[in-house]
Amino acid sequence: MSLVALVPLVVGLLLAAVGTLGFLERLPRNRFGGVRTPATLRDDETFRVGNKVAGLPVAVGGGIGVVGGAVALTLTGATALVVALVALAGLAVIATAGGVLGHRAAEAMPEPMPQPAPELPAGCAGCQCGGCGIAKSVGANVAGVGGE
Repeated sequence: MSLVALVPLVVGLLLAAVGTLGFLERLPRNRFGGVRTPATLRDDETFRVGNKVAGLPVAVGGGIGVVGGAVALTLTGATALVVALVALAGLAVIATAGGVLGHRAAEAMPEPMPQPAPELPAGCAGCQCGGCGIAKSVGANVAGVGGE
């Protein structure tokens, strides 16, 4: 058994799992797996879209690694090494292309709308004088919250 054949097999299994989860929109935004570029990490929605687009190519690249690694396990000598290296190269090229597609899809997403600042009540300048309802929420001790 060639240990070199285990590399594309194990890496392929991991990529196939991550790609499938991304394609099915079941991959949560996290520190380790999926397409992780500034564009995809902007918010949860862009992460979901970027990894959905990248999911199928990444899963296919992982499948190539699994099949190539399994075939290389059945072979011996230089042939096993060549098959394992070709499977690893195919896995890397296809998964990288999927990552680029996911990044571009995330970049094409519109920027999220900024949340408007809460409006201050009429006559309130944010001075915490108690006139805007702070006195009602803390009782008579307005000075305890920084009021006068």
